[in-house]
Amino acid sequence: MARLNVATCQFPVSADIARNGRYVMRQMRTAKQRGADLAHFPEACLPGYAGTDIAGHRGFDWELLRSVTRRVMALAGELGLWTVVGSAHQLTGERKPHNCLYVIDDSGAVADRYDKRFCAGDATGGTGDLAHYTPGDHTCVFTVRGVRCGALICHDYRYPELYRDLGRHGVQLVLHSFHAGNRTPRRVAALRAELGEDLERLNAGGVFSHATVTQRAMMTAEAAANHMWISCPNTSARESCWGAFFVRADGMTTGRLRRNRAGVLLSAVDTEEELYDSTAAWRDRAASGVLHSGTVADDPRSARRTEL
Repeated sequence: MARLNVATCQFPVSADIARNGRYVMRQMRTAKQRGADLAHFPEACLPGYAGTDIAGHRGFDWELLRSVTRRVMALAGELGLWTVVGSAHQLTGERKPHNCLYVIDDSGAVADRYDKRFCAGDATGGTGDLAHYTPGDHTCVFTVRGVRCGALICHDYRYPELYRDLGRHGVQLVLHSFHAGNRTPRRVAALRAELGEDLERLNAGGVFSHATVTQRAMMTAEAAANHMWISCPNTSARESCWGAFFVRADGMTTGRLRRNRAGVLLSAVDTEEELYDSTAAWRDRAASGVLHSGTVADDPRSARRTEL
């Protein structure tokens, strides 16, 4: 039996690298005290998210970021706590950095790094994430206490192909970091106006943006469709679109933190737990491109699709 206790962490991510680092390390200690094997943090939570928390990376203090990250690594080793933390990874020369997650093992070493593959923005590369980051090109998979884990970041959620890819790698738990917050009152008003009052009423739960609805809904759908547990941390900087939450492999949300408030959510992954899985018989076949269940019929009445 493989069992893993996961701490899904949120705090108000800001432009202050040292402050962000103190939040991360404080929550790592809390996670360990509460029995966590792994602590999982939001997107870009150490450096701040470019375009929202910080204007960009011109003049950015990369050495300070590396110094704070080394302190996080040392604490992970001291606590014996796997830590997945959002950051930015500097590239050579004038190239834009990767928006990344550092996977730090329980000895304090970087075991791998995931670079956000689908950075939001248009084909010109001058808008959204692509104005600030270089997309990655690899799958990140690792094993903690017998549980096969994978990592994704925010806008990656719009591409179910990434979840199917993780499924082919045997992933059972997805650590999907988000940054959907630090929305100013003016931005919140604009987002609400974009949705309209009618849609706000129909989509309950403090809705004020597309992210509020679609990110939570997609995590539920991906968990159920792929039979994977999903940890979803978010920044709690006001206004945050939603509080961090955890989804079980049958699509049930098992815990949620309050929006706009720092906190640590502890959840258990038990890969032997019997959970409802309606796609188990055909999921692998669908992922390989055979898009039906059972056996199709070689029948003329099946072939003639314009007749009654």
